[in-house]
Amino acid sequence: MGFIGTTSASELASRVEALRAGLRDLGYVEGKNIAIEFRWADGKYERLPGLAAELVRLKVDVIVTQGTPATQAAMRATTTIPIVMLGTGDPLRTGLVASLSRPGGNVTGLTQLAPELAGKRLQLLKETVPNVSRVAFLWNPANAVQIPYFKEMQAAARLLSLTLQSVEVRAPQEFESAFAGMMRERPDALIMTGDGAHRLRLPWIVDFAAKRRLPVMYQVKEYVDAGGLMSYGASLPDLSRRGALYVDKILKGAKPSDLPVEQPTKFELVVNLKTAKALGITIPPSILVRAEKVIE
Repeated sequence: MGFIGTTSASELASRVEALRAGLRDLGYVEGKNIAIEFRWADGKYERLPGLAAELVRLKVDVIVTQGTPATQAAMRATTTIPIVMLGTGDPLRTGLVASLSRPGGNVTGLTQLAPELAGKRLQLLKETVPNVSRVAFLWNPANAVQIPYFKEMQAAARLLSLTLQSVEVRAPQEFESAFAGMMRERPDALIMTGDGAHRLRLPWIVDFAAKRRLPVMYQVKEYVDAGGLMSYGASLPDLSRRGALYVDKILKGAKPSDLPVEQPTKFELVVNLKTAKALGITIPPSILVRAEKVIE
């Protein structure tokens, strides 16, 4: 089995372990009846085509991909080796599959429905910080799934009478200048995606937000564990663990074209009360009662 990650082994450790746990539950033991070839892009999407080509040359039986850019790279590298995506964004809008019920090609797996959750994240942020009027949105135009996400966010902002400030960052080295420009516009809050190139700067982003007393809504709960204010999204380790079921079915002869893409059933609202206190924010009871996890 091949695995392509858009970030790093350390950043995706919890999700990789969840995948391994799922495989173990199904009777797979690394070094005995399964081998995993890992390839990491470290946030540099231009490396993905080469990593995918390496796995194709190794003639792996299945390629597991994390993130839309990695899935696209694998698709371009092979039309015959089955590809299992773990929690991509919208696979329909980005052309990864023909339909969710019958993917049609060599790609199947799980989606985290990132664009459709844009409005919910913005709504939860406004409910938490009622006086917010200008929200910066950090996104990566180099990631295909981020484009519909941005459009969803624009529509949600209009409905909530908020001004949405676009902050584009395509690579980790662009953060300093992008955030300096962002703060000149004086946003009241920031909302982020789960883009792989962005996740590699997690400590820097959390520290920046703390120093500027900037409330941030994240897509991934690990950001909140690291000191961020709040997050809302699908449980990514849960999606990774379920990805093992797809690997198992394919190794036993199933065709990816016949395996429906699975949508998430578990969403998590995570709130960090310690961070809220440092920012001078009182989390409303209506938010706390819905939170899956509250960090005190």
